[in-house]
Formats: sequence, C-alpha cells, structure tokens
Amino acid sequence: MNLGLFFTNNVSLKIWEKTGNLDREIKPYKRLLSYFEKIYFFTYGKDELKLEGIEVLPANIFNKELKNIDVFKTNQLNGSWKAVIAKNLYGKKLVVRQGYQWSIFARNKKVAKWKLFFIDLIETIAYKSADAIMVSSEADRDYLIGRYNINPEKVNYLPNYIDTDLFKPINIEKENRICCVAKLEDQKNLFNLIKAVSGLNIKLVIFGNGSLKEKLENFSRELKADVEFRQNIPNNDLPIEINKSRLFILPSFYEGCPKALLEAMSCQVPVIATNVPGIKEIIKHKENGYLCDVSAESIREAIKDLLYNQDLQAKISENARKTICQNFSLEKILEREIKIYDKILAS
Repeated sequence: MNLGLFFTNNVSLKIWEKTGNLDREIKPYKRLLSYFEKIYFFTYGKDELKLEGIEVLPANIFNKELKNIDVFKTNQLNGSWKAVIAKNLYGKKLVVRQGYQWSIFARNKKVAKWKLFFIDLIETIAYKSADAIMVSSEADRDYLIGRYNINPEKVNYLPNYIDTDLFKPINIEKENRICCVAKLEDQKNLFNLIKAVSGLNIKLVIFGNGSLKEKLENFSRELKADVEFRQNIPNNDLPIEINKSRLFILPSFYEGCPKALLEAMSCQVPVIATNVPGIKEIIKHKENGYLCDVSAESIREAIKDLLYNQDLQAKISENARKTICQNFSLEKILEREIKIYDKILAS
C-alpha cells in the first residue's frame, strides 16, 4: 500500500526547513514507512530537498505516480482540492487532515467575504469527499459535524503529536527568563504579552518570525521591557531553549492544537496559556498548566502568581509531562492514525 501526502498550498520542504520544522514534520512519515510500502510527498517547491525513503514530487494532479497510490491525504484544508480531484480521478481513498479549522481562523482574521465563501466551499467539498477526517481538537470535531452535517463516524480526533524522547526534561541551569515560541502575528497577542512583562524582574525571549517583528521590537523599546527576539531555530534545538526557561507562555487569542505549548509541557516546564479554544481543552487550570485571560493585566498576574509559587510550579510541570506522554506522544498518535487507515482500506 502507498500513501500520498498533498502539502498545504504553496508550501514546500524548503519552507519547512527555513522555519525549523522539517525534522518535526517528516518524523511521523518516516515511522509510517513500516506500514506503507511507499510514501509520496506532493509539494510546491522547485529543486526540492531529497528525502530518504520518501519520494518528493510536484503537486500536479496529472502526475503518473498518482495511480499507484492507495490513500491520498491532505496536510491542511488549504490545498485539499488537489487531493479531492485525485481521489475522483483515480478512485482511491481520501483522508482529510487539518491542524486547524481554516474557516474559523479566516473569520477571526476578518478576511474578505468573497474569500470566506471559497473557504467554506472548499471545506464543504473536502469533508464530503473524505473517507476519513482527522481533526486536532474536539471543538473542531463538533464544529464540522454540526456545520457540514458530517457522519460522526468519519471524524477522528487526532491531536498533534510530540516526540517525548526529544522534548523531555533536561538537567540544565535555568535562566531568569520566560520563553515564548510563536509567529509574530496578531493571533499570538504578543503586544499584550510584552505589556504584561514590562517592569517585571524577568526577561522574555520570543522565538519566531512574522510581519509584526519591527512593530513589536519598537513597542518593547517604548515600554523599556526586557524582551529578546530570536529567529526560528530548528525544532531539534528547541528543547534546550525551553528547558533553560523558568516558564513558557502562549498568550494567543485563538489556537488549533498548538505544538509549541505541547512541546513545552513535554519538557516539564511550567506553562501559562490563555483560556481560549484550542488551548482550554489541553490545559486544566493549576493542574497541568495555568490559564489566564488575553488581557495584559491577566497575563501579568498569571506570571507573578506562578513565578513565585514553587509548589504550584512543581505540580503543574509534573502533570504536564504526564499529560503529553499519555495523550500526545508520537507513538500513541501513530497507533490511532494507522487504525484509521486500516478501517478505510478494509471498507
């Protein structure tokens, strides 16, 4: 049996490499080579990287290799139309996977109405065409079953995975800093985070790139906040940076199933996150993390409360690691994914 993964529209292996995510993204497919005879990546890159054991081809629906594939899979809804067309051209199985609900994110970003129309249309066609659907949160599962009238048996909750052997506690000296890994975009609520740490006796280190970098740097200078902006780094280097930090924080306005938060929890570092969709079903307040509101005042109080409560830090960090190992480990997620392939291929 062969699997063909259609990349998100305009995404390539080189983009994954540039953002530091290449190793993380290909890791489950390397493991799935023990289940599938061959795996194909259909990407949007020119002069693409070569991968051992995985054939990388242009995302062309008329590629002759498509007829040899048993299961087509999407990486996100944006770009799913090519997988849908391939399913209908070649009569094969289709798994629609999404890491976040495209239509919800688009509405939160207040995109133009004509764009929303096409996003809703693409989602409708993709979900109706799918033999199985993978969603990264229970909230997304409820949303698409209700909105698109999808058979619940087709919709599988499959959160993002974490390599718990890579993201683990490391015996390293802590620095007086808080760590945040996030795109420098409006969704991540970083202006309020910078405002929250202003005047506190702790440094904020933000890893990430984005369109708001210059504005955020200027804002931090205006407030005289102790903030260091770092570029994206390879995912394999993140565990050390997370473990160096006293706290990890993700202050987003909304999320899907945030990998950075799960990675920090797996490192057994105390986490603070906002009580919003995509986060609140992962974090139980003062059990495996600390929930706050999106305002600067609430974020600031959360930092102060957790930073100086060693007992609460110990409880949260230990439970966070347990949460990831029990529910989000790469091995457990792949076991569930393989059962989905078994089910649709047997039907």
